[in-house]
Amino acid sequence: MKADVLDKSITRLIAAQIPVFVWGSPGIGKSSIIREVATKQGLACIDLRLSLLDPTDLKGIPFFDPQENEAVWAAPSFLPKDPESRGILFLDEINTAPPSVQASAYQLVLDRKVGEYSLPEGWSIVAAGNHESDRGVIYRMPPPLANRFVHLELEVDLEAWKLWAYRHAIESSVIAFLQYAPEWLFRFEPAANHKSFPTPRSWEYVSKILTADIERTLLLENLSGAVGAEAAVAFMAFRKVMERLPDIDALLRGESVEVADDQELLFALVTGIISRLGCTEESRAVDHALRFSMTLPKEFSVMLVKDMQQHGIAVERSAVWEQWVEAFAYLLE
Repeated sequence: MKADVLDKSITRLIAAQIPVFVWGSPGIGKSSIIREVATKQGLACIDLRLSLLDPTDLKGIPFFDPQENEAVWAAPSFLPKDPESRGILFLDEINTAPPSVQASAYQLVLDRKVGEYSLPEGWSIVAAGNHESDRGVIYRMPPPLANRFVHLELEVDLEAWKLWAYRHAIESSVIAFLQYAPEWLFRFEPAANHKSFPTPRSWEYVSKILTADIERTLLLENLSGAVGAEAAVAFMAFRKVMERLPDIDALLRGESVEVADDQELLFALVTGIISRLGCTEESRAVDHALRFSMTLPKEFSVMLVKDMQQHGIAVERSAVWEQWVEAFAYLLE
């Protein structure tokens, strides 16, 4: 299931208060998607790591109530209590918790209560975890607990990641490289003993490293620490191509620029134009971008326009749109 489909599915299921379990390999964005769903819906989100808890932490600790002359369970402070509140109780990495802790979650997931605590009506339960085949510290989820969820599988998808990357201002060279070489977006080999490997999460680290003002001589080593040496070398080689990019700001002002017929350079150029268009308020910049796209090889012209549309840039309102459609519409079918 792609990220956008997963987003819609989670939104519908939490509205119906149906517990959801999201499966996927490490670093592909499970937690980010769930938090974004909460943000878009205006919901609070409590991230609860069961692997850090003891069984009594979830059920609470008993104490003596002298007024009622009986033992009472004190609900843990990290669970929501306001009956008017709304949110997602996110049980992240639930299958890394020991079986005794998972068992304490049975009642909370199915009956929305544990001990004397009841989850407020406006709260929904979403869980996430990695596959047993990913060779992490995973405990097999007991069938009684597994049967309490609707299970959804998140897959890695470049187009969905690109949309996320543009929205979160990921460094343009990272987006351009992965568009040129999508096989590097996610390369996880459970049997290998690599500490660093390429994932959507680790490419976000690469973006942050590039903006952290690290000395150029140390850059490769730092990038290798995020995505592994092989991916880092390939990325740095591609990044040298971006040094040959034309002046994109001049291009978006309608000035004439020359571009070499180089596939790597054209991938970088498309990404650079999208990033600049997201930052400019010049209304005619879209006109100039569309007009320039008509000078590119057809596949890159279509790629640029599709990325503009996905990025929410209103190309259809451009004075050049009809001219572009007349030239390239047959490629969109």
